[in-house]
Amino acid sequence: MLRITIAEDLTEQRWTLQGRLSGPWVAQLKSNWERSHCPNGSRKCVVDVSSVTFVDLDGERVLAAMIRDGAQFIATGVYTKHILETLEKRRQRWVRKLIGCA
Repeated sequence: MLRITIAEDLTEQRWTLQGRLSGPWVAQLKSNWERSHCPNGSRKCVVDVSSVTFVDLDGERVLAAMIRDGAQFIATGVYTKHILETLEKRRQRWVRKLIGCA
């Protein structure tokens, strides 16, 4: 199960994820993100994954898309920090390859 909470104010949209980012919950997060996240940089989008306990491969793909869309993440646990660091490194390699630096 995954709980998604979205809080908004004038300068920030904060997403808080709690539970397992796997199975049908991945599609739910992806759908909510595509429908509700702050496009065009009008507000900062912050995603708190401190209470996420598991992320499957599809969940990693959604987090990677959120990173590409400019989301800033809060992670306190070793597990979630490791996943986000790995995704960011992959994104950086992809960007370097795209611009011909690698």
